[in-house]
Amino acid sequence: MADYFVLLGVPRRPWLEPELLKKKMTALAGQMHPDKVANGDKAAATTRFSELNAALQCLMDPKSRLRHLIELESGSRPAEIQQVPAALADLFVEVASACKQADALLAAKKQAASPLLQARQFQRALHGVEHLHQLQNRFAEFQNALDEQLKSLDAAWTASNASPRRLLPRLEELYRLFGYLNRWTAQLRERSLQLTL
Repeated sequence: MADYFVLLGVPRRPWLEPELLKKKMTALAGQMHPDKVANGDKAAATTRFSELNAALQCLMDPKSRLRHLIELESGSRPAEIQQVPAALADLFVEVASACKQADALLAAKKQAASPLLQARQFQRALHGVEHLHQLQNRFAEFQNALDEQLKSLDAAWTASNASPRRLLPRLEELYRLFGYLNRWTAQLRERSLQLTL
């Protein structure tokens, strides 16, 4: 398995500043872009550039970064647990309800044949989109809280007297929370987009 931290020349740790990653990528892209290859092997340069892009995409996303870090440190992928944690049960119910309501609005929107019914459905869809946006805003706050927890763990990870391996269970827990956040945000965003079309 490629070590994306090494590939981008950044330390192996739970939190990385997005701006640092972008700067590293810009510097490496300037050196390794396939268009910069004079008489060399363009296929190899293209492969290397694709690896750099994959590394950037992985390390920019907290969930992907944590999965990669856990795999590198433990030698295996974190276990996928399908049961929603108790702390997120209420939020799960709220997301499921919002998605169900949005799906009902989408179905009604498809059934509306007359301009009057279409206008009425459009107004209902706008209210549905507003509710979805409110939930997305709550998820943005949840994302910020998870980022702060990750930064805190990063401080413990980099402490000179700490053993990073003892932090792996907490990193796995955060990995799963980011997973739920990403999945639910995507579901809300998709339905919001469909309602506005």
